[in-house]
Amino acid sequence: MDDNYPDDWEDNEQTGDELYEHFRFTADKGQSLLRVDKFLVDRLPGGSTRNRVQLAADAGCILVNNLPVKSNYRVKPLDAVSVVMTRPRRETEIIPEDIPLNIVYEDDDLLVVNKQAGLVVHPGHGNYTGTLVNALAYYMREDPSYDPTDPRLGLVHRIDKETSGLLVVAKKPEAKAHLSMQFFNKTCKREYRALVWGIIREDEGRIEGNIGRDPNDRTTMKIFPEADQGKPAVTHYRTLERLGYVTLTECRLETGRTHQIRAHMKHIGHPLFNDERYGGHDILRGSTFTKYKQFVQNCFAICPRQALHARTLGFVHPSTGRDMFFDSEYPSDMEQLIEKWRTYSNTQE
Repeated sequence: MDDNYPDDWEDNEQTGDELYEHFRFTADKGQSLLRVDKFLVDRLPGGSTRNRVQLAADAGCILVNNLPVKSNYRVKPLDAVSVVMTRPRRETEIIPEDIPLNIVYEDDDLLVVNKQAGLVVHPGHGNYTGTLVNALAYYMREDPSYDPTDPRLGLVHRIDKETSGLLVVAKKPEAKAHLSMQFFNKTCKREYRALVWGIIREDEGRIEGNIGRDPNDRTTMKIFPEADQGKPAVTHYRTLERLGYVTLTECRLETGRTHQIRAHMKHIGHPLFNDERYGGHDILRGSTFTKYKQFVQNCFAICPRQALHARTLGFVHPSTGRDMFFDSEYPSDMEQLIEKWRTYSNTQE
């Protein structure tokens, strides 16, 4: 695709909104059967590679007659082949906005932000302003070398709107290239804390399953048993506390797929607490007593989002080569939620 697409667009953790069509091609009447990846490589501008088109197909961004297809789909006469993205094709203006940022570290090459829940990371459908990118544009407004529209700068990775926690931002192209390679090679350290429904009996475990967009609900991601569907994903978890009908876990990402923790934990029967998109906003465990139901509703009100926090971030500094490690405390909503379940659990013993 064109050079304005970030290298990690297929792993954008903010996906799930409306998809925008960037390119559309209609096969002519005499079209011979041809793999869709070959079909698109010959037609897309900007020298797109076959591998990049295959990644787009894996991400559910290649449609034929408005349905997602795999890269080995064979285009037939009069097929309508389109490439879709989660944001408009041309999105060049970033308006600087004075939005408070919790910056936990900064130097000439990068900064680390502790993002609050509710803040969208990147402008997109329905969120053209009020995002972390807009906030960074304002914060860096006095730096003539920082162009918020330059894909070689800025966010190295992303987290969901309603997930809180640590993100690293590159201020120089060399820094972003170096940090992006660490994420690609899976040498960065990323640990999350999640409160999930149900009691996890194992003290630790490993979840492995290909993740791709659910063809029946494009707002969610699905685990595919077939090796040729979705993208490989691995999550390691460790049980920290068992609290009545929920479990506090530490999740370590080996890969960084869209909604990875949310989809993987649901896959093993433990959706994140109050995760509406993955079913965690229902009362999934516990008694039928009215008092208990009211207790859970109160918990939902205390933390009105999925209970997920990107607590730890580690990487090698792109200039100094030093190991950098950052750890963040729970935001107040998750801290109150965990303490409420802790109190409930203690009264049941």
